[in-house]
Amino acid sequence: MNKAASRFAFVSSDTADAKAALESLSARYGQAPIEDAEIIVALGGDGFLLQTLRDTMSTGKKVYGMNRGTIGFLMNEYRASGLTGRIAAAVAETIRPLEMQAVTAEGETISALAINEVALWRQSYQTAKIRITVDGQVRLEELSCDGVMVATPAGSTAYNLSAHGPILPLDAPLLALTPVSPFRPRRWRGALLSNKATVRFDILEPEKRPVNAAADHTEVKAVTSVTVQESPTVTATLLFDPSHSWNERILAEQFRY
Repeated sequence: MNKAASRFAFVSSDTADAKAALESLSARYGQAPIEDAEIIVALGGDGFLLQTLRDTMSTGKKVYGMNRGTIGFLMNEYRASGLTGRIAAAVAETIRPLEMQAVTAEGETISALAINEVALWRQSYQTAKIRITVDGQVRLEELSCDGVMVATPAGSTAYNLSAHGPILPLDAPLLALTPVSPFRPRRWRGALLSNKATVRFDILEPEKRPVNAAADHTEVKAVTSVTVQESPTVTATLLFDPSHSWNERILAEQFRY
C-alpha cells in the first residue's frame, strides 16, 4: 500500500459523477478504511460534505471536499491529478457546531448538533410568535414571522443567505441571528451575536401557532422552547486549497452584483 493509500479514505454521494470520481480516485491513490484514514476526501456537493463532517466530528480526521455536486460553495475544485500535493498544502479550518436543546409540547427535551443552522418555522397558516432571549436577557419580546434561525459561519451561505442574512468569514467569532419573513417588528433584520452567546426561543401561543425546529436535518415537531449555543467541545476540520480559500470565496460572494 502506498503512502497516500494509508492516509486517504474516499467517500461519495449517490450521484453518478460522484460515484465515478470515487472509483477513479480510489484506484489511483488507494483506499484506506475510514477508521484508519487521516484524511477523508468527500466527493459530492455541500450537503454531502456536511454529512461527512457530522459523521467525523471530534475524531481528529480532516475532511477535504471536491465538488461533484451542484453548488459546492464549501468544496474544492475537482481535479484527479496532484491530489497528494494539494492536500499537503491545504489550509485547515476548524468548525464548531451548534448545540440545540428543544423542548416539545409533550415535555420531551431533544438535543442535536448543527453545522449549518438551527432554524424554527411556523407550521400553520398563522405567523409564529416567538420571544428571543440572549444570554438571559430578553431582546425581542415578540417576533411575528415565518421563522427564525441561528447560523454558524459555515452555514451563513446556506439558508441564512436565502433569508437575506449576513455572510460570515469562517474564522469570525460570530453567529447570525436571522428572521424569515418578519411581520412585526417589520424592519427587524436580525443581529450578529458573539459565538459565546446562548440564544433561547420561547414559542408564544404554541397550540394556536405551532412551530417546528431543526438542527440541520434533525427536525423536532411542536416545540415550546429552543436553546442554542456553540458547542464548547465538539469540532470538525475542513481543508481548503490556498488558491480557493473560504475567506476568498466569502469576499467574492459579497462583491457579486
